[in-house]
Amino acid sequence: MDPDAVAKAFVEHYYRTFDGNRPGLGGLYQDASMLTFEGDKIQGAAAIVAKLTSLPFQQCVHAVSTVDCQPSGPAGGMLVFVSGSLQISGESHALKFSQMFHLMPTPQGSFYVLNDIFRLNYA
Repeated sequence: MDPDAVAKAFVEHYYRTFDGNRPGLGGLYQDASMLTFEGDKIQGAAAIVAKLTSLPFQQCVHAVSTVDCQPSGPAGGMLVFVSGSLQISGESHALKFSQMFHLMPTPQGSFYVLNDIFRLNYA
């Protein structure tokens, strides 16, 4: 398993799903998962999806600039750090963002998001 390839594939899938079918992100999280979104902590897959689907914009497009990853611990986890821009429908300027995912392996051979931290980058 090439961690960089896994991270790249995960990031492409995550943002494609976020931009086109936000409720579909639920399968990437579990009950122990935690999202920190702009400082607000949300735990559990259902609560995380509720937060993401209640954001004050319905349509957006993520443009990923960088993806960095590192192996994390003996259980086979991975840290994935993403930077990029977010274009919200109807807005003239894109917003810069950073997001960190802690991915953990599942018994089925895929990964789920244990930790997710999202921040807009204001300059």
